[in-house]
Amino acid sequence: MTVKLFIQAIIKFLLGVVLVGLLIFVPAGRISFFNGWLLMGILFVPMFLAGIVMMFKNPELLKKRLSAKEKQQEQSVVVKLSALMFLVGFIVAGLDFRFSWYTLPRIVVIIAVVLFLVSYILYAEVLRENTYLSRTIEVQKNQKVIDTGLYGIVRHPMYSVTLILFLSMPLVLGSIYSFVIFLAYPFIIAKRIKNEEELLEKELEGYSEYKQRVKYRLIPFVW
Repeated sequence: MTVKLFIQAIIKFLLGVVLVGLLIFVPAGRISFFNGWLLMGILFVPMFLAGIVMMFKNPELLKKRLSAKEKQQEQSVVVKLSALMFLVGFIVAGLDFRFSWYTLPRIVVIIAVVLFLVSYILYAEVLRENTYLSRTIEVQKNQKVIDTGLYGIVRHPMYSVTLILFLSMPLVLGSIYSFVIFLAYPFIIAKRIKNEEELLEKELEGYSEYKQRVKYRLIPFVW
């Protein structure tokens, strides 16, 4: 662990907290938005704890996860579309609460919270299984194909997990309208996977054979 990495991680974490908070609570018109605080809690508390663990156990992995600048133009577009989805989705959820358009039943929110937390656990498992993971598409030095654990079920378990994570967010916020906006994510991530696999086939030894062994990209028996 280095002081520079620690400061970078803390700054990015705090910026994330402030940005998400603003996107949710400003449109909501007041801070007494329980579902907003609920999402902030289940999103950022585990994130903070995971960051602390990585900082001491695997600082190199943390450094990779903090790097988010895509070198490829196509992937840069994917990142921007994802950011737009979050921006609009969170604002709509806040407005939904403010103007009482439609409130999802409490049981739906509870189920969404459970799904979110389970997904976070799976997210941690993916990071444990594959220390090559970064937030940008690249093939790293000495990188090898991981084909055990969750990688033996689907080729992109990280994206499978984020699919559940992101689709549960608007439900935690209690907004069906926000959920409709977040339904764009499967299409966005499908575009990212297509481009990523083209790169991996070209530059990562053994990936073509791995594709033959593990047929599904994102969802078992579906795609």
